[in-house]
Amino acid sequence: MCNPTKESGSNQSGLVCKEKRAYFQRYWTWADVARALTVMIVHFWCLLAPFNYTWEALRFGLILVTVTNLLITFSYHRNLAHRSFKLPKWLEYPIAYAAVFALQGDPLDWVSIHRFHHQFTDSGRDPHSPREGFLFSHVMWIFDTLYIKYKCGGRNNVMDLKQQWFYRFLRKTIGFHVLMFWTVLYLYGGLPYLTCGGGVGGVLGYHLTWLVNSACHICGSRSWNTKDTSRNVWWLSLFTMGESWHNNHHAFESSARQGLEWWQIDITWYLIRLFEILGLATDVKLPSEYQKQKLALAR
Repeated sequence: MCNPTKESGSNQSGLVCKEKRAYFQRYWTWADVARALTVMIVHFWCLLAPFNYTWEALRFGLILVTVTNLLITFSYHRNLAHRSFKLPKWLEYPIAYAAVFALQGDPLDWVSIHRFHHQFTDSGRDPHSPREGFLFSHVMWIFDTLYIKYKCGGRNNVMDLKQQWFYRFLRKTIGFHVLMFWTVLYLYGGLPYLTCGGGVGGVLGYHLTWLVNSACHICGSRSWNTKDTSRNVWWLSLFTMGESWHNNHHAFESSARQGLEWWQIDITWYLIRLFEILGLATDVKLPSEYQKQKLALAR
């Protein structure tokens, strides 16, 4: 069992576990089981892909993971979690709905976890700190909702989203949308579209996203004095739509742009900038030169 105590040697106070959290031999809620089944099904389909594939289906899977992961970073992360820019509701809602098909949960849950991560980064209350092990920060935290509630409390940090009927609706019906998505894939392209689209695309989408939580707090470079373990991992930036400039992000979490240098690839920022030029994205936030100078590491 995990015993709460004050964290030592940190600027942030919180709860830490003297004993490693059990991955499997613990109580699993229905939400934990549902999430585990979803992840297992996607990985199972991926394993079947070599036996049930066409090149067309494989191309579709790669396009699908590119689009859905871009929508996650654009909508869930920078628009909803950090309010880095604003969209009109007629545009915000459809984009958030399309992001559901990345199979990373509903916006309320995703945004709440991410806000807790920034609030408690690397403390005992961080929902997915690598200090509890690479595997935990990479994937196992997803299936432990009671542990997250124990560390962070209730989801009182997303009241801005809870007040909107659309996000409450997605929260209550997320399972239906996932099943509908899989059904449409099968009806459209049969098993090849399930194994390559839902399987290969899904597995790539999962692990690329999870690497931001795990690898980007373990290896890479630092440009900013964030007092946490966040790192910039350049080789991951293309595959994560710019999310792996993670030290940049933790330094300026409300910034719509995470690849702050011209050579730092940030596809999500390019899309935000396009929307801004078209007049669809407003109140786009960027760090000031003073903020950069204040946090810059000595070189």
